[in-house]
Amino acid sequence: MRHPSSVPAHPSDTPAHPSGTSRRTVLALIGASLAAAPLLRPSPASATEAAASCVGLDDPAKKEIAMRLVSSAENSSLDWKAQYKYIEDINDGRGYTAGIIGFCSGTSDMLDLVELYTDRKPDNVLAKYLPALRAVDGSDSHKGLDPNFPKDWRKAAQDTAFQQAQNDERDRVYFNPAVRQGTTDGLGTLGQFAYYDAIVMHGDGDDSTSFRNIRKRALAKAKPPAQGGGEVTYLNAFLDARVWAMKQEEAHSNTSRVDTEQRVFLRNGNLCLNTPLNWQVYGDSYHID
Repeated sequence: MRHPSSVPAHPSDTPAHPSGTSRRTVLALIGASLAAAPLLRPSPASATEAAASCVGLDDPAKKEIAMRLVSSAENSSLDWKAQYKYIEDINDGRGYTAGIIGFCSGTSDMLDLVELYTDRKPDNVLAKYLPALRAVDGSDSHKGLDPNFPKDWRKAAQDTAFQQAQNDERDRVYFNPAVRQGTTDGLGTLGQFAYYDAIVMHGDGDDSTSFRNIRKRALAKAKPPAQGGGEVTYLNAFLDARVWAMKQEEAHSNTSRVDTEQRVFLRNGNLCLNTPLNWQVYGDSYHID
């Protein structure tokens, strides 16, 4: 979200879950019943590394790390490129969830993606589903999509044009806005990643749990570096606000992607998101050299 140098601390890249069951499904089923991992607080201002000394998250090597980190949480795998073909309904009220960033049939981004793909390649296998995708947008309905949409999605995922469309929509809707806002706020690589992970999960709409309102909650508690605040203090406030938002929805209520991932990096003063990285998500351990 992959490669020989980056494997989870499992014997394989697939955690021990029932065969064929993804992490998204597990979360949707058990939600709040998962015990949140102990909250990790950063050490005092020992992390003095200025954001200016970090490369941005849009640096190719850092972007690859970001994709692996997100995939560990979204798909229980460091192989983010294997997720182009991913698709299932996790019963979270958003219809089908699919692809490298969890495009949803109920939240417009899947529709936007298929429209882009069709603009570029009109005769693609998903084009025929555009009327149905427009009709189900905003709901969890599968009307007009079943039974063959998942099969056709996986077929489309073999097409490099569809893979590129997923990459481009990820960047337009999620990655680039997160990096821009993080840079504006004076944040280093870790802070930009915290923004990216938040916007991937919560979107950037007007509801109280959206990225912009998570950031607004954080700004009420601390100033970002661009406003003269301390980076560690501000990032703690942002992660506190993120945890609050996650707990508002059962499917997101396990906060280990913050508690035993991002707060670990923050506690260690790793504001530039430098490797090696060790973290856990939902009890599974991962490592990047």
